[in-house]
Amino acid sequence: MSTLLTGCKEDINESIGELNPEISLYTLRSLYKNTDLQLNESSALGAKYLKALVVSRAENKNLPENTIAVQNIWRNQRRGILVEVTDASSFKFGDSVQINIDGTKLVKKSGLMVLSSVKNQQVNVFASNKNVAPLAVSVANLKAKFDEFESTYIDVTADVEPEPATGTALKGDKILMDGDKNEITLHTEDNATFAGQSIAPSASFRGIAFREGDKLQIRMQDYSDMAYASGKLYAGWPETFDAVDASVKGSYDMGEKNDVSFPTGQWKLYQAILGTTAGRDRIVSGKNAIRMQQNLSVDGHVQMNFDVPNGASKVTLWYGSYYTDRSCTFKLEYSTDQGATWKQTGESIADAHPTSQSMNSKQAVFLMNVQGAVRFRITKLGLGTSNNVINNGRLGLDDIAIYKSY
Repeated sequence: MSTLLTGCKEDINESIGELNPEISLYTLRSLYKNTDLQLNESSALGAKYLKALVVSRAENKNLPENTIAVQNIWRNQRRGILVEVTDASSFKFGDSVQINIDGTKLVKKSGLMVLSSVKNQQVNVFASNKNVAPLAVSVANLKAKFDEFESTYIDVTADVEPEPATGTALKGDKILMDGDKNEITLHTEDNATFAGQSIAPSASFRGIAFREGDKLQIRMQDYSDMAYASGKLYAGWPETFDAVDASVKGSYDMGEKNDVSFPTGQWKLYQAILGTTAGRDRIVSGKNAIRMQQNLSVDGHVQMNFDVPNGASKVTLWYGSYYTDRSCTFKLEYSTDQGATWKQTGESIADAHPTSQSMNSKQAVFLMNVQGAVRFRITKLGLGTSNNVINNGRLGLDDIAIYKSY
């Protein structure tokens, strides 16, 4: 998990009626009203400083010169901002900083919000080497809510289009496309330290959510930000479970009717239904998501009854608890003998979170090197009824994707 500064208080200390000297990035960004804003105690609601985490690597030269990207969380709202400083080399990825905002200015440059006129002596590093984990986000959600992700450290799983030849360098603009044909640009400056390194056909691309006018970008901060490199996504994937009406699978166990045909093939939904309730089901795209039953003592399965032909290097899926349910435990299994036997790949997952914690689903990424025809299933473990030591709530799943051998 990432270490983010989450203790930002807002506006008024209710116990004594005093304005709070600390401001969150969520509130700071909201102060901008389409014109430059000179910051002082009056214009900043009495605030004098903000605390945030540095999520950029100035030494790798893939942001504008002498800028750093910082982010923090307030009331589960993660926000970021680009900060112009005198010398960005003084601040490292994972530094916790306190920025004195008095005398600085809130501006927009090419559509990107920037905290400008910040001198190095206004930025105090009070901790270093904090763990920074990127926030996984779909391309569609990133584009739809870009202001929420701007200048934060994110993770987008996508293919490079067109498929790059072996050895193609990262530098310049590359189009990232997900299985739903949503696109965003991966931009690497020509003088970035990793610009000459080769790009994979598909990966989880991590970096700063950036914009130049109407052009939305991801800017990696290090070559290691190209994580989970793999072959390309199979055509027709991810499976979104949207092509049939949810009433086709409206009960958890329907016997012979547990098998449902979708565009990718026929799936067995055992102890699982198609859920459609916005704000409760974990719908990442479209109108449907999988909802798996709670409190069972038998395993539930979301299982392919068909193979993909050319092996697999990666499987991704989005997950979370249904509504306010407790977590559960699930695993990914594969079969190379048409479902006669199954083997687990990767670790079991037990950190599904309720919608009250976050409406954003988490993404699970499983890496492998399976050759030849293969099929997969998600198995929700039958741990029994939830109690003070067992968590076995309902599980939401969506957008399952399989990537070819690499």
